[in-house]
Amino acid sequence: MSYRILLVDDEPDILEFIGYNLRKEGYEVSTATNGREALEVASTFVPHLILLDVMMPEMDGIATCRALRQHPELDNTIICFLSARGEDEQQLAGFEVGADDYLTKPIRVQILVSRVKALLKRVDEENAPVQQSANSALTIDSERYMIIKDGQEIILPRKEFNLLALLYSKPQKVFSREEIFSRVWGSNVVVGERTIDVHIRKLREKIGEKHIVTIKGVGYKYEE
Repeated sequence: MSYRILLVDDEPDILEFIGYNLRKEGYEVSTATNGREALEVASTFVPHLILLDVMMPEMDGIATCRALRQHPELDNTIICFLSARGEDEQQLAGFEVGADDYLTKPIRVQILVSRVKALLKRVDEENAPVQQSANSALTIDSERYMIIKDGQEIILPRKEFNLLALLYSKPQKVFSREEIFSRVWGSNVVVGERTIDVHIRKLREKIGEKHIVTIKGVGYKYEE
């Protein structure tokens, strides 16, 4: 499969260097120099992965990510920030608007390529059939990243969906925070300590407080 990657950065040297190395790996790469241009390119290019800078003219990366997540055709696109700003607050802001991952510049090109491969591997791994447990009012549609709750369709961002699908796969089982990090974000991905908490809070807002139970000091479980 030929993966499409959109690289968004206002520094031409970065676009040229990273783009060159990604093309060497066989990826189809398109570029944009600001957020507004990224929205235009993404709507026609429909990338599998977007590598997105934060500090850009016209529209910064946070606003761009939020806007990208409003486009239905990009629901399954992985968005990864690649920024020189690595503060916890900045990373949380990125995850709040729908990012899947956050990498900090400068980054060695070998490490970047490895992380890109790990992120794109999920594109094929996540095509699973619809799940529905017995006597459940909740149905999970993995092909459309959608849940159906009490007859209402709710489309979730990729990470929220994958987190819910994991907990839902074994009701009453307590998943540790370490296991959730490994299975949802991947063992090679480093994210902030509060990342899970942010995603859990968003899920509770959408499916109700009672379904996801916190086991203090351990992790979380799903209950009907």
